Amino acid sequence: MARPVTPVGPFHFMDDPIRIPITDVFDLHTVPPRDVGPVVEEYLLEARRLGLRALRIVHGRGIGVQREIVRAILARTPFVDDFRDAPAEAGGWGATIVTLKP
Repeated sequence: MARPVTPVGPFHFMDDPIRIPITDVFDLHTVPPRDVGPVVEEYLLEARRLGLRALRIVHGRGIGVQREIVRAILARTPFVDDFRDAPAEAGGWGATIVTLKP
């Protein structure tokens, strides 16, 4: 005889922050679209704090919405020195290469 399934209350994702290891590559495919802006801003701050200088943000090709969000943030971030499309072998226009100021 199967045991009845007991419903569990709603998930509270914001109760405990999820820790994401900060590396020089950040793939946004796992980030909900509504969270892309704040998550990218926080990623840039942490990358800078860790002393990273060259980053690759993978936003995907799609219709370009996430790419534009990422690039708007990069354009207004004072410690970003440069950003551009990744080379073809690193994602092409589906990723952005970022150089942070020292």
